[in-house]
Amino acid sequence: MAPLQRLRAALIGAPAALPAQLLARFPELAEARYRRGGLPPRIGGWVLGMRSVAGVTLWRTVFLDPGVRFSAELLLHELAHVRQFEESRAFPLRYVWESARVGYRRNRFEVAARHFAALRLRAAAPSSPSSGT
Repeated sequence: MAPLQRLRAALIGAPAALPAQLLARFPELAEARYRRGGLPPRIGGWVLGMRSVAGVTLWRTVFLDPGVRFSAELLLHELAHVRQFEESRAFPLRYVWESARVGYRRNRFEVAARHFAALRLRAAAPSSPSSGT
């Protein structure tokens, strides 16, 4: 890999394609672009006192830690952030303010993203057979 390509990968990661079966089950995941590595997951981790975070969304791009596996829960959570970015140009400032005010876990945008992912996973879960007598 050329030095310029290595620098680019270190800064913004490398493009990542989602597994076909994941996209088939959750076609809305195609709304985002995905990259592995780069500075965003590292910076997110540093802010939270960790080496890295699993994922960080900036506008329509989801940056994933290189070691994280593709999970529907994580990707749907990050997709919720993609949609939050689309709803308001002020979203990045509102997100930072909310985190500073109430903390990361209680940030209403994080709560909404967790809720969205949980609802979508529940909706996609195979229904259990009813127990009739």
